Amino acid sequence: MKDKDYKDIGKLFKVLSDPVRLQIIDLVSCKEMCACEILEYLSISQSTLSHHMKVLKESNLVTSRKDATWMYYSLCNDVVNSLKSRFNKITSDTSDCFCYTIKKECKK
Repeated sequence: MKDKDYKDIGKLFKVLSDPVRLQIIDLVSCKEMCACEILEYLSISQSTLSHHMKVLKESNLVTSRKDATWMYYSLCNDVVNSLKSRFNKITSDTSDCFCYTIKKECKK
């Protein structure tokens, strides 16, 4: 993997390091939800939810659509699956693993 890949994954994990955002991800992983529905399950204000949704949308983990006055959110499965796959690659012992690169350099 390239340095950029590690940076991209790191940014996503930073976004996911907030417990409220993890709860939101958990909620919208089941179905598309209106902001008002999400608020029913969380002990946060509308403005706090808006901030978290902005962060999640900017990271492409969540998508949104507006229907009249309501905003609906859903999980972006492609981004989540890519993150899972890339994290699995980092944590797997394979021939293209960074640790093998280091071992080859150390043998020189």
